[in-house]
Amino acid sequence: MKALSLSKEKIRFVLLEGIHAAAAEVLAAHGYSNVVSAPAAANGRDLRRLLAGAHFLGIRSRTQLGADALGSARRLTAIGCFCIGTNQVDLEAAAQLGIPVFNAPFSNTRSVAELVLAEIIMLLRGIPAKNAAAHRGQWLKGATGAVEARGKVLGIVGYGHIGSQLGVLAEGLGMRVRYYDVVPKLPLGNAQPCPSLEALLDVADVVSLHVPETPETRGMIDAPAIARMRDGACLINASRGHVVVIEALAEALAAGKLGGAAVDVFPHEPESNDAPFTSPLCALDNVLLTPHIGGSTQEAQRNIAEEVATKLIRYSDNGSTVSAVNFPEVSLPDARGRHRLLHVHRNEPGVLREINQVFADSGVNVAAQYLQTRGPVGYVVMDLEVARPQALMARLRAVHGTIRTRILY
Repeated sequence: MKALSLSKEKIRFVLLEGIHAAAAEVLAAHGYSNVVSAPAAANGRDLRRLLAGAHFLGIRSRTQLGADALGSARRLTAIGCFCIGTNQVDLEAAAQLGIPVFNAPFSNTRSVAELVLAEIIMLLRGIPAKNAAAHRGQWLKGATGAVEARGKVLGIVGYGHIGSQLGVLAEGLGMRVRYYDVVPKLPLGNAQPCPSLEALLDVADVVSLHVPETPETRGMIDAPAIARMRDGACLINASRGHVVVIEALAEALAAGKLGGAAVDVFPHEPESNDAPFTSPLCALDNVLLTPHIGGSTQEAQRNIAEEVATKLIRYSDNGSTVSAVNFPEVSLPDARGRHRLLHVHRNEPGVLREINQVFADSGVNVAAQYLQTRGPVGYVVMDLEVARPQALMARLRAVHGTIRTRILY
């Protein structure tokens, strides 16, 4: 069957922020050779220029895609966030433009868990302060404030993929694991759930945060929460910057209420490696500060590159939207031998009836039809037994509520 969609060599992928080369390798292996890569983020006029010719866009965390930028990207078909978070994209605006957004929520799980495990040991041994002192020429040899991880209580807030894997690794050190999650989760190993965040803070020697950024988690660890923690306990945040009130944490560390902290994410982070980093925590010796690198290992970046590139390819090749974060999820089989049309529309009564009326009036047989809705957006995929599907597109675009249409093959 003759291909009807844009040929793969003409479909442009723009990959920003130094996305791992594995992404371009996966794209090339599937016939997508028109790939533009850049090492830095793009915003403002530069971003609009790149979007003007892009059918697919790949970003990490620094490129900000607001409604204005998305509205100017007439060709943009899908966005890949080559990271866990998607806060940098206006997901609602993208959905209303018919643009699904994909990410890699689990590909860096091991990398984050390993970093946190290392930080637990460093904090319990008081290494941050001893290291800072040694850099100043001071020799703080002694066992005061240094304890083993074995037998200590690790409190994990957010028992998802990262939190649960961290618990398994920590048990290997002999730690006792407690966890709290707003959704009931079955424990792995000997971990035990806590009925509330407060109950976890009461018993933990180390508290490690692994929650998404939501209205409920924003400022979750504030001054009252920190005051509830055990004297000398340690806090680790490798989740989202706004989960911890940094000023309250700095005060507790300076006052000796907490023994130490490790922070990888911040409420306000530099836009580039050349921009200065400032935080009230910078003046404190008993803190490990890392520049949002929890998932920054070669293994994790390759996994993320392969996962997100594959999702973009599946959407481009056959329309599947499984795991899209802002879009109706449809898992689609191959339909070679038929023509496949995609229709994105506002989720309003009567749209599907109008779509099917187009086919009925044209005497077209619909061999298969897949429909899902998500919030204000509906997505219907149709496999047709028809010689010339192009003739139907003008009528489909005229259906009330239509956002965009596409012929795949």
